[in-house]
Amino acid sequence: MNTIHVDVVSAEESIFSGEAKFVALPGEAGELGIYPRHTPLITRIKAGSVRIEKADGTEEFVFVAGGLLEVQPNCVTVLSDTAVRGKDLDDEKANAAKLAAEEAVKNAKSEIDLAKAQSELAVMAAQIAALRKYRQKK
Repeated sequence: MNTIHVDVVSAEESIFSGEAKFVALPGEAGELGIYPRHTPLITRIKAGSVRIEKADGTEEFVFVAGGLLEVQPNCVTVLSDTAVRGKDLDDEKANAAKLAAEEAVKNAKSEIDLAKAQSELAVMAAQIAALRKYRQKK
């Protein structure tokens, strides 16, 4: 079988490690699709969902809050400060964090505070979108 080894790693733990037929994730310039023997590549990725089609045909979803992607012909590595398995995403926490980020945008007192709040809001919006995508697939 033609597979590629995939590692998704957060700052705290290894989220996924295994063989896959295909990986899709949000690249900086658009959606990336990676098959075995892909051309080597290093790029930044945006907040969103990583979809891994495992060797057995099942799918694994992981939310990443941005990060780096390294692709080698037989290995894909996703490095992210924050990564959460799709099954561990929580609607209530995500919505509460989004509301807090919206409030922080409204109350920002400097451009730096505003930029931080907008960044957090973008990440939370991406997490909610990833959660919806994960729920639809189940």
